[in-house]
Amino acid sequence: MKKNLLTIALALLTATGCTAALKSDTFTTKNGKEVKITCIKHASFQIEYDGLQIQVDPVTDGAKPITDYSQFPKANIILVTHEHHDHFDREAIAMLKMPATAVYITNSIYSMYHNGLVMGNGDVINYRDDVTIEAVPAYNTTEGREQYHPKGRDNGYILTLDGLRIYIAGDTEDIPEMAHLKDIDIAFLPCNQPYTMTVDQLVKAANTIKPKVLFPYHYSETPIAQVRLKLAGSDIKVLIRDYK
Repeated sequence: MKKNLLTIALALLTATGCTAALKSDTFTTKNGKEVKITCIKHASFQIEYDGLQIQVDPVTDGAKPITDYSQFPKANIILVTHEHHDHFDREAIAMLKMPATAVYITNSIYSMYHNGLVMGNGDVINYRDDVTIEAVPAYNTTEGREQYHPKGRDNGYILTLDGLRIYIAGDTEDIPEMAHLKDIDIAFLPCNQPYTMTVDQLVKAANTIKPKVLFPYHYSETPIAQVRLKLAGSDIKVLIRDYK
């Protein structure tokens, strides 16, 4: 996608019935459709696109602050990257789910949840003509960290909306498979050692993927402003939101 097809506007969104305003960023697809991404917390965010409500890793109290998802619009799509409590929450899913909601999960989640649509690394689903979901690897590589996110268990996702490609890395380090990711417009990359990436690993991953826009997320107490400093001078626009 040409850079001039990707525009960024900053806004404040208050979800219906929510007590606090949540920060949103709005992007435009190749055909001029609006994609609004709203930061909720930690690894949780909402995407609105062409009548669809998409929730990523929604959790109520698995990450602070507590989120009441009953006050959010019902979701058409829910993406869950893996089984940890700050990513997978039955209660949040129940609050967001309708009979027709597509909940995409990993095989390990299915073994506990017994519901949802299982995707494994490499699987691709065409939700509709202009919406594609691809599951990609997410895992630890550093010695002594492999137990946190073993290879082959968890998912990252590439969500393509009318040509706009959004990479949701999930909990991962800067794995070799990132070199194969192409034409990423927006990337969500985690940064909290020892569970995911260090700042330097995130910077390396960003320079490998080369997204137009980078959201560092899942960063806990990491001094995340260092990411912006280390990527200064690159063509990557770093947007820091409250994904602590």
